[in-house]
This record gives sequence, structure tokens and C-alpha cells, in this order.
Amino acid sequence: MDGEPWALIEPLLPPWPQKPPGPKPVDDGLYLQGSLYVLYNDISWQLLPPELGVGSKQTCWRRLGR
Repeated sequence: MDGEPWALIEPLLPPWPQKPPGPKPVDDGLYLQGSLYVLYNDISWQLLPPELGVGSKQTCWRRLGR
């Protein structure tokens, strides 16, 4: 995710730990796109299309809560 909107949003997100446990985390911009897709379209997390390439449904849901 690039551009002026991302430059405004990125500082508001919590920092990711330097050495997080588990697999490499999904890029903040991708997870945010998935979360906004779910919220904008008023759908459940289970209906998040994998074709968007924003990570898993659970990942987006968890990161939004974080």
C-alpha cells in the first residue's frame, strides 16, 4: 500500500515486534486492505475472498483486534 492515505494511516498502527514468534507477519498494508474490504462490504470474516491476497481471514481479524 502506497501513497498519501497510507502515509497518514501507517503511524497510527502499533509497531510489530522485532522478532515475532511464528511465521513472517502479513504486511500491514495488506491486512488493512482485507479489514477494510470486510468492513466496507459489511460481510463476515469467513467471506473474505482469498483471491485478494491479504492473508488469511483469521490473520486479518486478529490484526484488527491488535
